[in-house]
Amino acid sequence: MNSRARTLLRVHCTVLIPAIAPISVGLMSTAELDGITVAYDDLGTGLPVVLVHGHPFNRSMWRPQAERFSREGYRVITADLRGYGETTMPPESTKTGLDVFAKDICRLADRLGLGRFVLGGLSMGGQIVMEFHRTYPERVAGLLLADTSPQQETEEGKRVRNEMADRVLAEGLNPYAEEVLTKMVSPENVRTMPDVAAHVLGMMRTTPKEGAAAALRGRAERPDYRESLTRVEVPALVVVGTEDEFTPVADAELMHDLIPGSTLAVIEGAAHMPNLEREAEFNDVFARFLKEID
Repeated sequence: MNSRARTLLRVHCTVLIPAIAPISVGLMSTAELDGITVAYDDLGTGLPVVLVHGHPFNRSMWRPQAERFSREGYRVITADLRGYGETTMPPESTKTGLDVFAKDICRLADRLGLGRFVLGGLSMGGQIVMEFHRTYPERVAGLLLADTSPQQETEEGKRVRNEMADRVLAEGLNPYAEEVLTKMVSPENVRTMPDVAAHVLGMMRTTPKEGAAAALRGRAERPDYRESLTRVEVPALVVVGTEDEFTPVADAELMHDLIPGSTLAVIEGAAHMPNLEREAEFNDVFARFLKEID
């Protein structure tokens, strides 16, 4: 059991953060792993940090963090999950479980020669991180869990996710993207940070529908991670935006209570994407966390 005292941070915005330009994926590397081609960026040297994107996004959601921390002495790896961005998936796949995503991360880490590394994820990416920790705890040097939840899916949630998978296959991602934009990014930030809103909308619109549908079906069957979180023995940072409707502050507080010695950072004025909506505040909290590990 980790004996470190738990920490709560409430991060306030003292100035309006200017909108950032649309973020490109940059120079891409690829790896052939278990029948798929994984697209990833590997920037910098030092303590390895692997960041896992959420649904329905791609690795470019982590570009602000990859660029900053790769300059500050960290090796930051961001990859597109199978069926997302520029990573392929088997054409016959109709369901991708969180365990499959976790195995992909493990295989990529092995290919890149990573032993133990800091692992972080947002939303579905956070649940993949929890699955990875549950399965490969010896590989994890630290955990970042952003705007995510540890609970098993409810029966109603299973129905909704499977119906959404059918809808995505029939319609593509455009209608869904338009509907949820002001939940992914707060309405105020959509108005004042149009470049961030455009980046988030663009990621959602360009996500392959087959990959998104397969992940929705797999995520509907996710296990409960609450018990495994009580066994975390490495530094852990839980982050959430105050305006997040998908995974509200209460979910973050639950994880904070479950993880021994964890730090909870509540980012004011952000919804589901605090790393983009409040980039400076998010990065400052993450920087302090990484220094603790390093």
